[in-house]
Amino acid sequence: MREKPKPSDRLIVALDFSDPAKAEALVARLGATVSFYKIGLELAFAGDAGNNGLALADRLVAQGKKVFLDLKLHDIPNTVTRATAALARRGYEFLTIHAYPQTMAAAKEGIVGSALKLLAVTVMTSYDDADLAAAGYGFSVKDLVARRAGQAWGAGIAGLVLSAAEVSAMRLMVGDEMILVTPGIRPKDADVGDQKRVATPATAIAAGADYLVVGRPITEAEDPCASAEAIQAEIAAAANI
Repeated sequence: MREKPKPSDRLIVALDFSDPAKAEALVARLGATVSFYKIGLELAFAGDAGNNGLALADRLVAQGKKVFLDLKLHDIPNTVTRATAALARRGYEFLTIHAYPQTMAAAKEGIVGSALKLLAVTVMTSYDDADLAAAGYGFSVKDLVARRAGQAWGAGIAGLVLSAAEVSAMRLMVGDEMILVTPGIRPKDADVGDQKRVATPATAIAAGADYLVVGRPITEAEDPCASAEAIQAEIAAAANI
């Protein structure tokens, strides 16, 4: 059985900035309060060649922080394998890929010999059933998440990215074998923004999530440290720690 991370490590702060300097300033402000950060597409390609989001990710690793690189890779197998292999050498903790069978198999080949963990994106939390229908899918969110989760489990992928609404069912499906990472986390009374499937930290942890990804409730807070500490305390309470 996997050992559960400590509450402070279960919070992943999403550095959703278009300026690496602003992201780094927030990291400095949060200091030892936060140990885990997510860098997505916006920040990864922001800045100039000497100081972009990927360079920041490397600096965070050098500082002993954990990095979740949220690039959602999906391409022809050879491209995915080569891209994943390049990223696997940089010391990141998590990398996202889309949960398509070819993509997952190719990414698995790319990480051989490394400690990088792949997270398969099932259905993004900004999508609902109507969005899937508009895109041509003949599945509900619930059914498509279950289908892709089963394929990821069978492919030996380390974990899944899914909303809190699907966590409980997926935890029953995969047991403790897979890492479940939940974005769309909003403390009670917080603005949900562009997310459609959201939950409070306590709800997500109680449902079986291992890690929670939180952005604006911390990054836009008047006191980011206090906000992060409050979420960590909620995680600890929900996990009965």
